[in-house]
Formats: sequence, C-alpha cells, structure tokens
Amino acid sequence: MRGEEFVAEKKREVFEWLKALAVAVVIAVAVRGFLFTPVLVEGASMNTALEDRERVIVSKIGDIDRFDIVVFHRDEQQDYIKRVIGLPGDRIEYKEGTLYVNGVPVEESYLDEQKEKLHGDLTKSLTLEETAVGQATVPEGHLFVMGDNRRDSTDSRHIGAIPIEEIVGTAKVVFYPLTDIRLIGN
Repeated sequence: MRGEEFVAEKKREVFEWLKALAVAVVIAVAVRGFLFTPVLVEGASMNTALEDRERVIVSKIGDIDRFDIVVFHRDEQQDYIKRVIGLPGDRIEYKEGTLYVNGVPVEESYLDEQKEKLHGDLTKSLTLEETAVGQATVPEGHLFVMGDNRRDSTDSRHIGAIPIEEIVGTAKVVFYPLTDIRLIGN
C-alpha cells in the first residue's frame, strides 16, 4: 500500500468509528430523554421502600397507577419521589390510620414495616379539604402523593396536588448500591 492509500484508509476507519460513536450517543440521549432516567433518592421520606442515597431507574413510559412510586418536579431545582395515593377525581381520607379511597378502606401493605417500628398511627386523620389540596377530591390532571415515612415527608398534604405534567416517571428498579439491586413493587 502506498502512503496516500494508507492515509485514506485510516481516515475512513476513523470516520467509521466517529459515526458509530455518534449513533451510540444519540441512542443514549434518546433513551435517557424519552424512556428511562437515573434518579438519586435524597432524604428519608420514602423509608423503608427506598432509602437515602439509593439510585433508581425511572421509567418515563406507561400509565401511572395508584401506589406507584413517582418522581416529579417540585420546582426548577428539585425533584421529589413519593407514592401515588389519589388519582384525579378520588376522594381521599385517613381515619384512625386507615386509608379510605372514595369511601372504601384500602390496605397499605407497603407500610407494614413502618407500622412495626413505630407506635401509633403513621398518618393523622385527615380529609383532602384539610390538606393543601383544599377541596373534596383530587383535581383533574393532578395526583395526591405521600411519602411512605409519613411522619417525615413533605408531600401533597403540605404542597397540594401534583400536576400530572410535572411527573418525570415511575420508579422501577433500585440499581445502587449494588448489594441492594431490586425491583420496586407496590
């Protein structure tokens, strides 16, 4: 091979590598932007389902169901992670530590570990009117969310119903620390 052919071959090889790298970057940006994103859990409001400093994968696709753990934009600088308790149109009430959705008592088995550790009700009796929501039902286009660590959580009781358009997605997998990798269930 002559020198000119060698240089041309090397240029083609570098160009092919750059194309492959560019495609990989585009795919990574698309996946992170439209499908999944990693999120750091900060604080104790979701104990014991999620612990402070754990990292989770959040899915940006699919419907949001009651009891899903969601990440939402609290403001331009801060995201929160909480559990969906009420969907649009729901009437939410707590009486003597029991959740009522539209007048029907609902079991919150994900709180069992919290209940074993603490004495008394995790959640004081309340109706939506007594919270920052300030009305009888969850407004259309909004969700009522609470942290699992009810005694140490800033949530819809304090900040009001969350607009659905502020939802980043639902937490699906804890991926760090590596010793605690697990699927996130309801």
